[in-house]
Amino acid sequence: MVISRAGPASDPPPLQSIVRSALFERLAAAGRVTVVSAPAGSGKTMLLRSWIDEARLTDRAGWVSVRRGESDPQRFWIAVLDALRHTRAGSDVVGSLSPAPTLDGGAIVERLLEDLESLEEPLWLVIDDLHELHDDEETLRRLGVLVLRAPPTLRFAFATRRDLRLGLHGLRLEGELTELRAADLRFTVAEARALFDGAGVALSEPALTQLHHRAEGWAAGLRLAALSLVRHPDPEGFATAFGGSERTVAEYLLHEVLERQPEDVRQLLLRTSILDRVNGPLADLLTGRWGGEQILQELEQAGAFVVSLDDARTWFRYHHLFSDLLQLELRRTAPDELDALHGDAAAWFAEHGDPAAAVRHAQQAGDWDLAAEVLAANVLSFYVDGRGGTVRELLSRFPRNALDADPRLLALRAAREVSRGSLPAAERYLTRAARRLEAVPEETDATSAALLATIRLRLARQRVDLPAASAAARQLLAPGAGAELPSRRSDDEIRAVALLNLGIAESWTARSEDAERHLEHGLALARRMRRPYLEIGCLAALALTLMASSFERARRASLEAIELARTHGWPEETVVGTAYVALGGILVWQGRLDEAEPWLAQARRALYAELEPAEGVLLRRAQGMLELARGRDEEATFALRSATRLDELLSAAGAGTRPRALAAHAHALMLQAKVRLGELAAVEAALAELAPELREGPEMRKAVAALRLAQDDPQAASAALAPVVDGSVASGHPTWLVEALVLDAIAREALADTAGADAAIERALDLGEPDGVVWPFLVHRAGALLERHRRHRTTHAALISEIRTVLAGDRPAPASDADPPSEPLSESELRVLRYLPTNLTAPEIAGELYVAVSTVTTHIQHIYGKLGVNRRAGAVERARGLGLLAPSALRRR
Repeated sequence: MVISRAGPASDPPPLQSIVRSALFERLAAAGRVTVVSAPAGSGKTMLLRSWIDEARLTDRAGWVSVRRGESDPQRFWIAVLDALRHTRAGSDVVGSLSPAPTLDGGAIVERLLEDLESLEEPLWLVIDDLHELHDDEETLRRLGVLVLRAPPTLRFAFATRRDLRLGLHGLRLEGELTELRAADLRFTVAEARALFDGAGVALSEPALTQLHHRAEGWAAGLRLAALSLVRHPDPEGFATAFGGSERTVAEYLLHEVLERQPEDVRQLLLRTSILDRVNGPLADLLTGRWGGEQILQELEQAGAFVVSLDDARTWFRYHHLFSDLLQLELRRTAPDELDALHGDAAAWFAEHGDPAAAVRHAQQAGDWDLAAEVLAANVLSFYVDGRGGTVRELLSRFPRNALDADPRLLALRAAREVSRGSLPAAERYLTRAARRLEAVPEETDATSAALLATIRLRLARQRVDLPAASAAARQLLAPGAGAELPSRRSDDEIRAVALLNLGIAESWTARSEDAERHLEHGLALARRMRRPYLEIGCLAALALTLMASSFERARRASLEAIELARTHGWPEETVVGTAYVALGGILVWQGRLDEAEPWLAQARRALYAELEPAEGVLLRRAQGMLELARGRDEEATFALRSATRLDELLSAAGAGTRPRALAAHAHALMLQAKVRLGELAAVEAALAELAPELREGPEMRKAVAALRLAQDDPQAASAALAPVVDGSVASGHPTWLVEALVLDAIAREALADTAGADAAIERALDLGEPDGVVWPFLVHRAGALLERHRRHRTTHAALISEIRTVLAGDRPAPASDADPPSEPLSESELRVLRYLPTNLTAPEIAGELYVAVSTVTTHIQHIYGKLGVNRRAGAVERARGLGLLAPSALRRR
C-alpha cells in the first residue's frame, strides 16, 4: 500500500519511531508518576510507546486509552485492571473483574490496591488521553487515591491535553512527579531530520529549518508533512508554504494529505470516520472494497493518526483531531451518504454482538425503529451484565416524538421510572405501552411481550404486589413462552430473572418451599449462563428464604453471595444487600452483636429501603433488635420507627403475610423499646388505637406482656401470652415463639409458678437450640432464670452456657473464613457438638441427651471426621471458627 503517492506506484518506507534520547533519559529517571501534558498532536502517545519499546518494557507496561467523551466509569476501571492483568508482573497479582450496574470505582480501587500489595517487580500503568475524563471528578479523585496509595513498584505515566486535578502536589514536593509539557515535546531540528530521513524525504537544510520553524516542532504537523512529502513533486515548495495556526495547518493538511492518498485509502478514512472504533471487516463493509485491515495496519504502523486498540492489531481508532477533520470533510463532500453509512454500521454491530454501538449508529441514522428494536431486544442483557447506565444513556438519545410513539420505548421508560422509585409514573408508561401493543397485535412480537411482562414483574415486586408478581412470573415461565425469542440465551435470561423475582415474591408470602425451589432453579440457570450478577441475586434471596428453616444454610448462602460480589467488585451493589441483611439478622438472633453490626452497616450502604420496602423493614428491624440487645433503647426506637414507616408502604401495596408479619414484629419491638424507656402511657394509648386483628396478633401480644410486666401485673402478661404459647394464635417464624416463651417464663416466675417458668424456659431452649437463638434471652435479661434452670435437669446445658457468657459481657469472636466442613453436621451431631466445650464425659453427655453412650461416641467420631480434626479441643476451636459454637467464656473484652 502507498500512504502518499505521486507518480509510479511503489511502497515508501513507513514513518519510523524516533529515538528522542533526551526525553527517553528523563522518562528513565522519572519519579513514580510522569505526566505528559500537551495539546493534540504533540506526540505524547508516540513518545511513550517509543520509550516503552526502546526500554524493553512492553511486557511490564499496561496501556489504557481513554475513549473520547468517556462517561462510563466502570468501563474505564475495568480497562485499567485488564491492562495491568495482561502484563507479566500483573498477571500474577491482579484479578479479573466483571461489569456491574453503577459500578463503584472506590471499591475497584480498594480491590486493586489489595491485589498490588504483593507486587514485587516494577510495573508501569500508562493512561493515554486522560483528558477525556476531565468532567468525571469522582473517577479522577479515585485515580489520585490509587496513585498515592499504590506500592512504589507501580509507576504511572499519564498523557493528557490539559492539566487535571489528581492531588499530586505532595509528589511534586517529594520529587516523585515528572512533568513533560508542550515545550518539552517539540521536535528539535535534528529530530525532525531523523523523522524525514526515516520517511525517505530529502529536504535541504534551509527548507527543513523553515518547515520546522513554521510547525514550531509540532509532532503531528511534522508527521503529516512527512507523509505528504513522500514523492511530492515539489518538496522544497511544500516546505516553504507550510505554516499557520494549528487550525489553519490542520485544514491545509487535510487537503494536502488526504487528497494525495490513493482513492481506496481516502475513501476508507472518510467513510470509517463515523466510527469510534473500526476493524477490517467493518471498513470493507463501509467502503465496498476488500483489504481494509491491511490498510489500517499500515496506517497505524506509519503513525498516520491511527492507533491500535488491541495487541492483535485488529481494532483501531483515529487520532481524535484527525477523526474530527475527516468527519468534517465527509459532511462536506458526501452529506447524503451519512445516514446510509450509520445504518450499515448499526446493522453490522447488531449482528456482531455490540448492541450499544448498533443503537447509537441507528440513532445517528435516524432509524428510530431499528434503534428501539435493538435496545428492547438487548435491554435485559444490559441490566444483567451491569450496564444499566448504558440503557439510560441510549434512551436519552431518542427524540420525544419517538419515545411517545414506540410502545417498546414506553416500556423502557417505565423500567427507568421503576429504577428511580417513581412507581406511579412507571405504571402510566407501562399502561400506555400495553395499549399501543394491544391496538396492533400483529406487531407484538415475543420480545415485546416478554419485555412488558418482565417490567410488570419488577414493578409488582417493587410495590410488594405479590399476586401480580407471581402472575407476571408465571407468564414468563409458561411452557413455550420463550419459543419465539431471538436466542436460547434470551430465553434463559428472562427465565432466570423471572425465577428470581418469583422466588422473592413467594418468600415474602411465606411459601418458603416454593421460593427455595424457584430460587435454586434460577441459581442453576445463572451459573449455566455464567452471569454472576444474577447468581448473587438468587443466593441473596435464597439466604432470606432459608432463614425460615435453617440459620446455618441461610448463613452459607449469604457468605457465598458476599464472596462472589467481592470477587466481581460489587460489594456495595443493591443485589448483594439482602445477603448482608440476612447474615446480619442471623448474627443478631445468635447474640453475636459485634459481628452483626458491620454487616448491617454494609446492608444500609447497598440497599435503598425506599425502593425495596420489604427488605427495608427487615433491615431496620434487625438494627432495632441489635440496639435492644445492647440496651440502647432510644436508638432502637428510631430504627424500629423507620421500619413501621416502611410498613405503611407495604400496607398501601396490599403486601402478603410475611412482610406484614415482619412489620408487625418491628412495630411490637418499637413498643417494647418505649416500655423500657418508661413511656408506659404512650404505649398503652398506641395499643388501644390498633385495629383489633393487629392488637390480637402474636407480636402485639408480646408487646402487651412486656407492658404488663413493667406495670407489675404478671398475671395479665401471662394471660396476653397464653394464646401464643398454646398455639391457638400462630406465632409466625419459630424463633419468634422463643421470645413469647421467655416472657411467659418471666411472668410465671413473678407469680411463683416455678414449674411453669421452668417448662417455658425448657421449651424456649428446645426451639432456640437448633439455630443457636440467643437474642430473646439477652433482651429480656433471663440470666437468673437460666442460672436456676442450669442447676436442674436440662438437655441444653451448652446453650445456657453460651447465653450466660454473652449476658456476662463477653464478645463473640468473629467467625473465620475457614473452609466449611467436608459435609454438614446433622441435627443430632450439632446437639452433641454443643456439649464438647463443657467438661462432661461421653456418658454424662449421653445422660443429658437421654441416648446411649455408643450413640454419643459415634456422633463424636463423625464430628471429628467432618471438621477434619482428631481431638476434642480441635473440634471445639474449629466449630467456633465456623460459627457453629459461641466463643469461649475465657475470651474477655
